[in-house]
Amino acid sequence: MAASQGERIPVPRSRTAGTGAGDLLQLLRDGRPRTLADLVEHTGLSRSTVRTRVDALVGAGYLTTTEDGHSTGGRPAGRFAWNAHHAVVLAIDLGATHAVMAVLDLNRSVLVEHTWDRSISDGPEAVLDEVLEHGRRLLAEVSVPRLAGIGVGLPGPVEHATGRPTRPPIMPGWDGYDVVGHLGEFGAPVLVDNDANLMALGEHASTWPKERHLLFVKAATGIGSGIISEGVLNRGAIGTAGDLGHVALSAADDVTCHCGNTGCLEAVASGAAIIRTLRASGMPVVSISEVVEAVRRGDPAAATLVRQAGRDIGTVLATCVSLLNPSVIVIGGELAAAGESLLAGVREVVYRRSIPLATSTLRIVASETGYHAGVIGAAEMVIDRVFASDVVDSRILNAAS
Repeated sequence: MAASQGERIPVPRSRTAGTGAGDLLQLLRDGRPRTLADLVEHTGLSRSTVRTRVDALVGAGYLTTTEDGHSTGGRPAGRFAWNAHHAVVLAIDLGATHAVMAVLDLNRSVLVEHTWDRSISDGPEAVLDEVLEHGRRLLAEVSVPRLAGIGVGLPGPVEHATGRPTRPPIMPGWDGYDVVGHLGEFGAPVLVDNDANLMALGEHASTWPKERHLLFVKAATGIGSGIISEGVLNRGAIGTAGDLGHVALSAADDVTCHCGNTGCLEAVASGAAIIRTLRASGMPVVSISEVVEAVRRGDPAAATLVRQAGRDIGTVLATCVSLLNPSVIVIGGELAAAGESLLAGVREVVYRRSIPLATSTLRIVASETGYHAGVIGAAEMVIDRVFASDVVDSRILNAAS
């Protein structure tokens, strides 16, 4: 991920030079109002220290106050809570054939949104120019003028440190493209990640916040996954952890993948692969939504292919279960709308191939967040970065100097 040139995220100073207000803000980000006494009890700090840090956060606009306590010397009284309306986040989830954009508050609630059809293969200039156009319009519709940042999800590998896509198989023209720079006119930090990672963040934050180990699988035109480990997103060394679609599947050794290899899971179990097979058999489907409709109306060919796709995905996931030991596997993406036809295939193989201890409490479920998972996750990524403890401390210190 990288911040745009429009507004740099403050470089954190050393912890010894910090205000400590940032750590207090993390406690309050759950949205639950707390009194000064609550904060003193929770942190173990002196009342005067907590008061100083709260005052700094209120002054910066990060906290709101309610006058239901006792005033002390004219200072803010009562309860203090995370100010979800201090700023907004512009979130963009770019899929292979569609795009979802939303403006969210700092509690990740969607304020306005827009979806449209757009092929990622049309190239970065065309796609991102539309993002600029729709982004300007959506931001003009909300009453909060402050933009905290922009989060972007892309359907391919993204180098974590730079936010640049790296040899993405289904994104011609995007390799190494400066997405951050293209969106710099908004004058706010721009953070970019793989779409499955952001969906994992969104699903975890919205539906499974108490789960420490979650694996999100995006089954759509392609196949990818996002890994939540110890409650945080695990991107690996440079951002490619979870690239499930290009794991080799022995049953597909003779099938060529668009990445250039043979035998990839994505080559036989993705929505694109199912569409190709159905079209070859004479069924004139052109989209995953049509495949899902065929399954729902009981078409045996579509149902059989989707069930087998679930088994193939389950074969790879069984290895993931042995390696990662998640407590929840969430299946999302357009193909997940096929419901039990897909999930049953996944469960069948995962529970059979994984060791009993690893699956004794494992749940395999459909996404509850749906198509909002990506934009919610993009907002979560921005909020976590822009309002990190060290960043908040640096911003407060810079404002005071």
